[in-house]
Amino acid sequence: MFIDLARIRAIGGTGGKGCCSFRRESFVPRGGPNGGDGGNGGDIIIVATSRLTTLGDLRFHSTWRGRPGAHGRGSDQHGKNARETVVHVPLGTMVRHDETGEILADLTEEDMCFIAAHGGKGGKGNARFASANNRVPRFAEKGEPGEDRYLRLELKTIAEVGLVGLPNAGKSTLLSMVSAATPKIADYPFTTLAPNLGVVSLDNYRRLTMADIPGIIEGAAEGKGLGHAFLRHIERTRVLLFLLDTGDEDPLETKAVLEKELAQHSPLFAERPRFFALNKIDITENRARLDALCKHFDNVFPISAATHEGVAELLEALWTAVERVRREEAEAETFEPEKEYVYEAPFSIEEESKGFRVEGKRILRAVRMTDFDNEEAIYHLHDILSKMGLFKSLKRLGAQPGQSIFIGDVELEYHPD
Repeated sequence: MFIDLARIRAIGGTGGKGCCSFRRESFVPRGGPNGGDGGNGGDIIIVATSRLTTLGDLRFHSTWRGRPGAHGRGSDQHGKNARETVVHVPLGTMVRHDETGEILADLTEEDMCFIAAHGGKGGKGNARFASANNRVPRFAEKGEPGEDRYLRLELKTIAEVGLVGLPNAGKSTLLSMVSAATPKIADYPFTTLAPNLGVVSLDNYRRLTMADIPGIIEGAAEGKGLGHAFLRHIERTRVLLFLLDTGDEDPLETKAVLEKELAQHSPLFAERPRFFALNKIDITENRARLDALCKHFDNVFPISAATHEGVAELLEALWTAVERVRREEAEAETFEPEKEYVYEAPFSIEEESKGFRVEGKRILRAVRMTDFDNEEAIYHLHDILSKMGLFKSLKRLGAQPGQSIFIGDVELEYHPD
């Protein structure tokens, strides 16, 4: 079953807890804290591979959880970082944010990877908090929860030549004749139900990839038939090959329908070089119409996919066009500019009806890793928030004693120093 869309949930592993422990040995008074740190949680990593051709596995395994980090132990023993969890997807998979639709990654090369969800940071043991003012810290941090987000995966077949045509135009027959692909072919009318990809080998070790897309019908861009569902698979192609049945009642009208549906689906197709193949010229009645039809097309090649007539000339023309586009793309490649680093405030505050909502990566991490069952840990959090300037900012905004302060899922009560 060919599946090219999937929605998954990626949850990074939770960091291990820090340990609260003290050195206890004979003849060693006041041994001090020796609790180790927890290990970091495992990431969820999406990796592209040529061994897969569909997203079917992800349709039935949609939730991926990272491994948790190991907890810290006494004697300054730190917990082990968790291994990452690898999710394999086919080449050409595009990763989008499920809510915003933002493209996060486009995995087009073998072993290309993307971190779908980061694991949480391990909590610090009490040995980390020993200082001249607090020589016996009796608290440790909890592990940070891993990143949790929903992603939408879209598979777009990576091919250099895209076959476009109505159902039963002979696309599958042509692909099977010029490559090792084995699409379903029969002597009765039917349409391909899934895209097929074939590698065409020419002399002198030249190769190009060709994709057979399910037949497009009028109204495909509006959701009719199967063509619209699979048009995304020819968005990456460098050249479009329109395959027309010479025996069609009106090939010019067929060409207009195909052009219209492509234009409505995406403006990208307007930039693609076009070739037209008039198929099934092995039929006597069709051959008699060739001279009149060829006058209405540019880059036209009369062929017979069944007998191979004219196919060699067509492949040479396609190769020339593909190679030209390859060179243009190579010349147009530019190095990405260095990442620009800008100052990021540690938090932001928004007033709500019930109090104030505080957002910020650093401040949210501090709250999530605090053990609220431990009084010393709460005092430590208070010091962190004070050093960040949270209380001064709340005072400037007119916060009143006793008002609620929301940080993530935690509700705190504001009391000025």
